[in-house]
Amino acid sequence: MNGISNFKFDSFVPIIYFMCGIHGFIDSQIDSEVAERLIDKMINSSNHRGPDHSAKLKVNNCFLGHNRLSILDLSELGNQPMTFGKFTIVFNGEIYNYQEIRSELIQNGVSFQSDSDTEVIIKGYALLGDKIVDRFLGMWAFAIYNSEERTLFCSRDRFGIKPFYYIHQDGKNFYFASEIKPLKFSPSYSNNVNINQVVRGLQLGWMVYKNETYFEKIVSLEPGCNLFFDANGKLEIKRYWKIKKNEFKNNSIEKFQEVFFDSLRLHLRSDVPIGATLSGGIDSSSIVSSIISQGLSNDLHTFSIYYEGKNAVDERPFIQEVEKKYKGHFTSNHYSPSLSEIDENFHEISRMVEFPLSGSSCISHYSLMNIVANQGIKVIISGQGADDYMAGYLHSFYRLFADQIRQLRFKEFIREFKQYQELQQNDFRKNLSVLAKSMMSVFLNEERLYNIELKNYYPFLGKDLKNRSFIFLDDINSTKMDDFHYTLMNYSSLPTILHYEDRISMAKSIETRVPFLDHRLVELFFDGVNENKIKNGYTKRLLRDSMSNILPEAIQWRTDKKGFVTPGEVLWLRGNLSHLLEIDYQRLDFLDKNKTKKVIDEFKNGDNSKANLVWRVASLNYWMKHFV
Repeated sequence: MNGISNFKFDSFVPIIYFMCGIHGFIDSQIDSEVAERLIDKMINSSNHRGPDHSAKLKVNNCFLGHNRLSILDLSELGNQPMTFGKFTIVFNGEIYNYQEIRSELIQNGVSFQSDSDTEVIIKGYALLGDKIVDRFLGMWAFAIYNSEERTLFCSRDRFGIKPFYYIHQDGKNFYFASEIKPLKFSPSYSNNVNINQVVRGLQLGWMVYKNETYFEKIVSLEPGCNLFFDANGKLEIKRYWKIKKNEFKNNSIEKFQEVFFDSLRLHLRSDVPIGATLSGGIDSSSIVSSIISQGLSNDLHTFSIYYEGKNAVDERPFIQEVEKKYKGHFTSNHYSPSLSEIDENFHEISRMVEFPLSGSSCISHYSLMNIVANQGIKVIISGQGADDYMAGYLHSFYRLFADQIRQLRFKEFIREFKQYQELQQNDFRKNLSVLAKSMMSVFLNEERLYNIELKNYYPFLGKDLKNRSFIFLDDINSTKMDDFHYTLMNYSSLPTILHYEDRISMAKSIETRVPFLDHRLVELFFDGVNENKIKNGYTKRLLRDSMSNILPEAIQWRTDKKGFVTPGEVLWLRGNLSHLLEIDYQRLDFLDKNKTKKVIDEFKNGDNSKANLVWRVASLNYWMKHFV
């Protein structure tokens, strides 16, 4: 094969120097002594991402650092930075099918000294170049330095499960890291806030958008992209994967189960104990029930958060349905955070998340990861991702109805609307709102719909911002439903969810795996067949049908969409977190002070209608005070 004659595969020497926090830079404008101190600071700032081993390596003028959380091949042979010939790698993530790729590489003359996926990546790259990423099933962010050509190759997984941030200034230097904190040590760092992203966060709750972050100079490598940085300082980004319309329409219960069970099997590969989150919803319950029913684990621990009291969310009755069906096959752990604990943790959560908290659910997530860590679990399986392409959110119905109206399928529209109304028990006013939003979806694309929501949802921005556009989207040019889910996956909810998943779990040195984000599974659902997503008033129809006799019926046919709900935006802001409502309006001078103050005063007086906005303003104010 191409490239095999250029390398002596038996010359591999493992470097004991680091998988879960990566850092590095190429900067010819600083001397070696300053650079050594700088890479040390970057590594130390994210020790939480990998407490098992840390190391650095200088190759030419490239400095690489790594914090390792040992999951596969716990020996020193899996440590990083890892060097093979002219290549050196730092890697964060997991390649779940690394054993299969490893076997293929061995057949082509490649030898291995470890059982780590890191060695598979670097040797696969030596053999196949950047095409190797097309073979990966997993989550990753890595950088490979070529010492002969003095180039850097970086890659991020298809959905952005693992983060990759960088600063590139005028071709003179390139700094990268898994988090924002290490990049603040770069001489090119600036704390200038990206006002465009601030607006998106306030209005829509988006944590990230394309390659933008909350800082003007810090850029995120977009999911499904490779980055090339050459010896002349030129940076080039190439997209290697994006969701596209599946023309084969090969979706079926059998096909879904085949891919889903295989995804679970691969995601359960580990040399350390694995746990799973269990909320009582369809997604996490499907994962836990399938793991047990398919015999994929005989020592599974599950973890749940609940709240008691008025307006609190307690999913334990549904969790108990899973416990009854699979009694004795897994150990269930439940925990309810106290109000004082929430207040005590708020600063640390804000520091670890790195951007303003767009909602309170991450506080529950932090408490959840606390109890996971206390049980000594390093890997947790999560149900995140399914909502974003299986029509888990109720506003998917607007796009379903829009498709039926556009395609003149009026009988189906009337029947589906009646079933939706019955299951959701909507009143007349709510039904009118659903119909109005469905009609908007008939005539407007996703970009136009989101910009309307952005500009009209909370009209409190200052004069300089009111008429600016902050969102530019593309779509898959398929059905309204597919275009909507393409937006959720690429721009809206999923990037924000994955940001929280990574930061909160890694704050406790825990790796979160998301088997619903196997790209083979995702691609099945972009086929223009809406009935696989919504049918007879039920969302996630194919998932529900595929879980017959696996899920308890009480969960399989649930119609109430809870999500990771907390009482935070109302109860906490009026209780232990009420101090967050003391807003410094000089710091938030891009807002209309009078309108913003009016909204907050109304909230203090008992109006909950804009509680989400109040939370976001309060969180933004706190973030800018403490972390900018």
